[in-house]
Amino acid sequence: MEKKGAKEEAKKTRYSDEELEEFKTLIQQKLEKARKDLDLLTEAYTNHNDHGTNDTSPTFKVLEEGHNVLSKEENSRLAARQQKFINNLENALIRIENKTYGICRATGKLISKERLRSVPHATLSIDAKLNQ
Repeated sequence: MEKKGAKEEAKKTRYSDEELEEFKTLIQQKLEKARKDLDLLTEAYTNHNDHGTNDTSPTFKVLEEGHNVLSKEENSRLAARQQKFINNLENALIRIENKTYGICRATGKLISKERLRSVPHATLSIDAKLNQ
C-alpha cells in the first residue's frame, strides 16, 4: 500500500488543498513562535526594559562593558537571522495561497512531506539541495 501512495505522490504536480491547509497551519504556528522569539531578541539588544542607571555610572567596568557589547551584537545577529526565517515563512504562506507550495524550484517536482514538515519554508527537494 505504501508503494502505491509514494507512486501517486510522485505523479502529483502539486499538493491538494487539504494538504496545503495542513502546511499552512504548521507554518502559522512556527511564525507565531518565531515572532515572539524575535521580540525577545530585539528587546535584549535594544535595552527597552532597562530603566536602570547602568549607563550613567561614572565608573566603567571595561570587561563587563565588552561582554555586554558582544552580547548585544550576538543578539542583533540572532535577531537578523530570526527576521530572515520569518520572511521565509511568510513567503511560504504566499506560495500556499498561489498553490505553488512544496514544488522544488530546481526540479519542478514535489518536495517530500517529511522535508516540508521539518523545514516548512523549503524551496528545494533534498536531491536538489545536495546537488547545490
